Amino acid sequence: MEGPRRIALVEDHALIARGFSDLIAQAPDLKLVAAVGSVAELATITPPPVLVVLDLRLADGSNPAANISAIHALGAYVLIHTGAEDRALVQAAARSGALGLVRKSSDPATLLAAIRRAVRGDAVFNTDWAAAIDSDAELPNARLSEREQAVLSMYASGETAVSVATALGITRDTVTDYVKAIRRKYSSVGRPAASRVDLYRRAVEDGILE
Repeated sequence: MEGPRRIALVEDHALIARGFSDLIAQAPDLKLVAAVGSVAELATITPPPVLVVLDLRLADGSNPAANISAIHALGAYVLIHTGAEDRALVQAAARSGALGLVRKSSDPATLLAAIRRAVRGDAVFNTDWAAAIDSDAELPNARLSEREQAVLSMYASGETAVSVATALGITRDTVTDYVKAIRRKYSSVGRPAASRVDLYRRAVEDGILE
């Protein structure tokens, strides 16, 4: 039987950290292994957490994109936990590969649901996240062809390469080639899509998927 999923919180407000800790303590499927004030402090945690819940604004003045990159280097997913509306920071987090956003004002059930999605590597979409992405003029166009968009919409939604091939009347190897080309195009414009979750996120950002 799988044990509780290990998560960490990066939050420099003691009262918020305490409330978060109390909430996770009531969730038997989750285990809070650290509540720290900076991303640098996560480096001492062994083994690293599966998910880091990250405040966008930290007292150390650190950059959200750099923080997310450092967390990814540890092998952990990132879920943004923020209180104030700052679309520029949210957009930076989206471009850096965070799985989504949940507000500090969210009710406990909403927060736990978001954490449980993110800890599996699933994207967490809501109106705040969608609005920030939709208004982000800095997301460069990967210029996918119509066929590439069709492949992406199906593959990113969870279809297998075989089922995509069958639906489009092409071979499995051709689907694989399309996926590789799609990843190259996104990578070339600074929007890497190494995993299927990344591809799903890119498809949503570009309006290919709802």
